[in-house]
Amino acid sequence: MVHDWSFTSQEDCRTYYSNVSLVDEEPDWCNATWDQILCWPPTPPNTNVLLPCPPIKGVDPLQMAHRRCGPNGIWVGHTSVVGEALEDPVNRGWTNYTMCFVPEVKEFLDKLHSRSEEDAKLKLHVAATGRIIEMVGLSISLTMIMTSLFIFTVFRSLRNNRTRIHWHLFMSMKIQLVVRLTLYIDQYIIRSRKMTPLFYKGIDNSPVVCESFYVLLEYARTAMFMWMFIEGLYLHNMVTLTVFHDKPNYRMFYAIGWGLPVIMTATWASTTALLYTDTECWWGYNLSPYFWILEGPRLIVIFTNLIFLLNILRVLITKLKASFSSELHQIRKAARAAIVLLPLLGITNALQIVHSPLESSPLKFAVWTYVSTFLTAAYQGFFVALIYCFMNNEYECG
Repeated sequence: MVHDWSFTSQEDCRTYYSNVSLVDEEPDWCNATWDQILCWPPTPPNTNVLLPCPPIKGVDPLQMAHRRCGPNGIWVGHTSVVGEALEDPVNRGWTNYTMCFVPEVKEFLDKLHSRSEEDAKLKLHVAATGRIIEMVGLSISLTMIMTSLFIFTVFRSLRNNRTRIHWHLFMSMKIQLVVRLTLYIDQYIIRSRKMTPLFYKGIDNSPVVCESFYVLLEYARTAMFMWMFIEGLYLHNMVTLTVFHDKPNYRMFYAIGWGLPVIMTATWASTTALLYTDTECWWGYNLSPYFWILEGPRLIVIFTNLIFLLNILRVLITKLKASFSSELHQIRKAARAAIVLLPLLGITNALQIVHSPLESSPLKFAVWTYVSTFLTAAYQGFFVALIYCFMNNEYECG
């Protein structure tokens, strides 16, 4: 049975089977059909036909897709939610790709469609809108971060220990933003051409290149978290220690900020490459248990910085009370300090570690999507650059 991935139209599929003698087609058979992914051969009535699943992300190519030729020689259709995504636009029947999906994708689809078909469509619309908002945020953040790096690099009068740490945090953010935008733009080009990944070569379906991009992305994210930890540690010591030596050990900072992420990312990438081989380009790797090699330490950084923040606020409130300010004024200043510190210490990233509420109502899913997009990776660079450079009177960046 043929399973050539080079077909790009219904005409190609039918022409292929009209020119080969693999099957003797009869008038009452289901005709050769291209479902926009696979080319299905002419098939006798009341017959199931199987083809290997396509080698694309989220799919196990060792499994089989199937469709059925009905008793009247017409491909059997289907009206399920999953089926509609794969339904032939001119009613040439339906292909059952259910068995093709890797377990992570099956779990995702089960959660997405756990309520109703209409709710699932609304959630997909929310996710598509969220991706647009995210790309806009990533572009804005990248512009702000690059401008801040330029300012910190060019104006020597701004250089001090805190801006030096900021520079490394901003650099890790810049790498992450560039990689993420590159991946999103590549995916957008494929979708805008209305072509499946089988027929368009991009990052997402280029072996080694695709995995390399995701390794670099996760390295940059891990480095960002480590530099957030360093920011929290330095700020905590500066505020809480009675005797503070303003001479950081930069060798230790570089080892934590840039060196430790190399070890962590290499360990995760090696484990994933050896054990997570069911799908192309490690699709859904963030849902696999091996991802906790990276996500676990990141979660520890978030909780550690939260402890730093609470202790910093405790010290600030104590000092404010000693200054005989009104209680309301004290609370306002403490709250303002907390809001300013949140993006720098990365505590808002806790929203990304919590999995999206796919099983909830579309409204709850929309709130989570837009809030997490606004407060985490997409716009975090914008907030950090705005607060710690452009609106910081101490550095006079803006």
